[in-house]
Amino acid sequence: MPLLAVLLLAAGTYAFRIAGPLLGDRLTVSDRVRHLLAVAAAVLLVALVATGTFTQGHDFAGWARPAGVLVAGVLVLRRAPFPLVVVAAAATTALLRLAGVS
Repeated sequence: MPLLAVLLLAAGTYAFRIAGPLLGDRLTVSDRVRHLLAVAAAVLLVALVATGTFTQGHDFAGWARPAGVLVAGVLVLRRAPFPLVVVAAAATTALLRLAGVS
């Protein structure tokens, strides 16, 4: 990536990040818009998790990775400690791959 593109992206990112504190008091947003923004953020997060779970490049990632994510999701819902969630998800994926499940 050319240096100019990197600098432009960095400047744009900084501008967006500084705009919040600078303009936060000047803009008023309705409760409906706040709700829609919260829902949009959740939808984007779910989309990122789904693409990271089910795809590798342009192909299906196999069943081991979604199984690990499922185990992590169940443990998160049961309020397990974060290190346990990560280790259990990784172990589930690794054991399934070791057993031959792609």
